[in-house]
Amino acid sequence: MDPFEPVRIGDLEIKNRFVMAPMISNLADPNGYTNEIHTAYLEERAKGGFGAIITEYSYINSPLSKGSRNELSFVSYDQVPRLKRLSERIHSHGTKLFAQLVHAGGKALTEGDSKPMAPTSMPYLGKDTDELTLERIEEIKNSFLLAAKIAEKSNFDGVELHGAHAYLIQEFLSPSLNHRKDRYGNSFEGRTRLPQEIIGLIRKETGLKIGIRLSLYEDEVDGYDPEYGLKIANSLRNLDYVHFSAGRTAPPGSSASYYSERNHIGNRLPRKPNITTIMVGSIVDLESVKRALEKSDMVALGRASLADPYFPLKLKNGMMPRPCIRCNQACRDLSFGQVRCTVNPITGNETCHREGHMPGNVKIAGAGIAGMEAGIYLAKAGMDVEIFEAGSMIGGQINDIKEPAKKMEFSRLISFYENEVERLGIKVNFGKKVFEGDVDLFLGRYDNYEAIKEEKEAFIDSNIYMNLDQALNMADKCTVYMTERSLSSMDRHRQIVYRKMAEEKGVIFVAVPDERFKNHRIERVQYDIYGAAQRGITAARQFINLRSAL
Repeated sequence: MDPFEPVRIGDLEIKNRFVMAPMISNLADPNGYTNEIHTAYLEERAKGGFGAIITEYSYINSPLSKGSRNELSFVSYDQVPRLKRLSERIHSHGTKLFAQLVHAGGKALTEGDSKPMAPTSMPYLGKDTDELTLERIEEIKNSFLLAAKIAEKSNFDGVELHGAHAYLIQEFLSPSLNHRKDRYGNSFEGRTRLPQEIIGLIRKETGLKIGIRLSLYEDEVDGYDPEYGLKIANSLRNLDYVHFSAGRTAPPGSSASYYSERNHIGNRLPRKPNITTIMVGSIVDLESVKRALEKSDMVALGRASLADPYFPLKLKNGMMPRPCIRCNQACRDLSFGQVRCTVNPITGNETCHREGHMPGNVKIAGAGIAGMEAGIYLAKAGMDVEIFEAGSMIGGQINDIKEPAKKMEFSRLISFYENEVERLGIKVNFGKKVFEGDVDLFLGRYDNYEAIKEEKEAFIDSNIYMNLDQALNMADKCTVYMTERSLSSMDRHRQIVYRKMAEEKGVIFVAVPDERFKNHRIERVQYDIYGAAQRGITAARQFINLRSAL
């Protein structure tokens, strides 16, 4: 199936089969209103050729439906003027816009003594919940309807109900989470009643296209399987599409890290349902796009759209997109952070980065991440770029990575740099060691990690990629102690897999560093790849500003 050919959702034509998947951004205002930063972030993906954009999950009433800080919302008609500006900006690029609506249920971000609400009273993420009354269920249904009406007034093309990832609708759908004995539980028909009634209300009172995001399966031991997820998709009526994700609360869920196979959700879909289908899940290149389209009508790109907002446009023109390395690092740091991407520091900063034009020549020392990012930035600004590298290859610290799963994905970033060097006409001189006074920008190797001494015992207190690799290698030679906070920047999936590998090799985890760790540090915020990339782009921008001032 050609990913660039048009497709229909109901009678709505989408210009191609690429969808920007809903990704939590925390870019909205604290009151749930969109703003210029959030709008620019989404608009960049519309510019990049996505046929449709689904907003990140957006709460429908406050506070008990809210799942994140600075989450977008659809709760008041007062929001329509700003939301209309968002839809105008997206539509100006020929891209359709859908609002994903959510009630966070048992996973709500509650404060103080407030308890989240769920179909059945049980703990969610360590918090007790109150069981929803029938009266509360009616209020929630009406809140979904109001949110859809706000989206329609704002000229959105459709809405998507969030029925995945253990938010409220999936809590009703899941046999393990819904133990009710009334009409909203006790049977398959009962468990699907709430989403079916919400769909019916929106269909009756709006002209919007209606979709639902479903977890095809749950990763928990007591979770349902793909046949059950497929049964839900085929049973719900009056839908225009179904969007398959995966998972409840256990990892890997939809955003599997480099420890899992690509297309991990599509690989488990038994067959295409009897409805227009969108597929998400580790779709990161043209090959995985084509594989997903063997079982679905459209593909949803989440992390890949953060790595390169121009993913569809570049593929269409035979170019190599900046790759998602599936590290789940910057993009999953969303409890108190805004959306970021380890390999693309401009993500979430679109209003700050506007490439200008600056002719001239520039010499850069270092073909590592910082040097390459600076070179690419300046070449795009119109400069003739020459890079001097003391070593024999591009990539810097990425070349030092040893862990096989990580190396396989991260090496794609080196391939991207090599491709950009050729495409942009950047000249790289290998085996040329230079000093600060010899070049305009000195971005030579910047070791953002410390070498760990190989003695009878090693003590590691660092979340830097290289130190984590060192721990696995050194455990074959000596006893390695590692602090728990060394895993601080990993998502749960990476933590689980890495800890298992480390403990099998004999690595001993300790709660806090003691006197033995005094010579080692931890970089709890500065990611080694993200930090280096950010350093390069910052240096390039400062260089342009300086040249402009002269």
